[in-house]
Amino acid sequence: MLPTRRLGTQGLKVPAMGLGCMGMSYAYGPSDDKESVRVLERALELGCNFFDTAEVYGPFENERLLGRWLKGRRDKAVIATKFGFRFDNGAVTGADSRPSHIREVVDASLARLGTDYIDLLYQHRVDPEVPIEEVAGTVGDLVREGKVRYFGLSEAGERTIRRAHAVHPVSALQSEYSLWHREIETSILPCLRELGVGLVPFAPLGRGFLTGTARRAEDFPEGDSRRTSDPRLQGENFQANRRLAETLADYARQVGVTPAQLALAWLLSQGDDIVPIPGTRRVSRLEENLAAAHARIDAAMLRALDTQFSAGATTGPRYKETAMMALLADRA
Repeated sequence: MLPTRRLGTQGLKVPAMGLGCMGMSYAYGPSDDKESVRVLERALELGCNFFDTAEVYGPFENERLLGRWLKGRRDKAVIATKFGFRFDNGAVTGADSRPSHIREVVDASLARLGTDYIDLLYQHRVDPEVPIEEVAGTVGDLVREGKVRYFGLSEAGERTIRRAHAVHPVSALQSEYSLWHREIETSILPCLRELGVGLVPFAPLGRGFLTGTARRAEDFPEGDSRRTSDPRLQGENFQANRRLAETLADYARQVGVTPAQLALAWLLSQGDDIVPIPGTRRVSRLEENLAAAHARIDAAMLRALDTQFSAGATTGPRYKETAMMALLADRA
């Protein structure tokens, strides 16, 4: 079974690793709900009961998948979902965190998930048109109404986190953090620790790049977002970053674990307030990832990883210059 950790100072306890469910219904090609259900079942057996979803995954299909699976076992799961987008014919057309929209999304998510409460509700991206104080206040009202238990932010900057936290306590920030993306260590992570906010790293394996199966963007099949969305996988960036992946694989062989396990073990060693959510659609990968919680990596190896994978070692930006990228900074 997995050890538990606390996200924030408000009382949310979760296993040391959660399961990112996005890829079961979104971004990585055709879905296989039967296999996804097997992954969910096995996760629960292994003590991984912290499941991360969002309305945008599908859109809506991932929440529906979890809702079907959750019947009869809601009390055994900790569910995180997210709001914050506007849709037109299933495509994201911008941000929308107006208080009235937040309430509409929460009610719709509750219906899809087949539950009357959400354990952890994130604002998926900062909305430049809505003051974060209004967002935090609205979620705070939902907490008092019993529809939500804890409030989270995703990809928010330091100023936004502080402003939101002053209105209603933020329990967790979800942001990209891994051996090949460490930029949050400069100001975001110290801010979280000052305020008592937990960190939930998504893409802790670099969208699969750190697993030992690195592929350039054009080698992914049609329908896989990695073909176009991540400049780090393209052209000369890929060549430079592949050397990092090869270094990780060499280190993993030295200590007798897989590259994925070493990357996750390093992340877990960065603090007891960190709960990564690697995603997968295969039981074998799930078991491999969760085993990292029991890996024992000595201090010398951790120092070597810190040196080889220092902030800025990765080549290329993590997103193209799109509307999504524009939502990553401190706004509103």
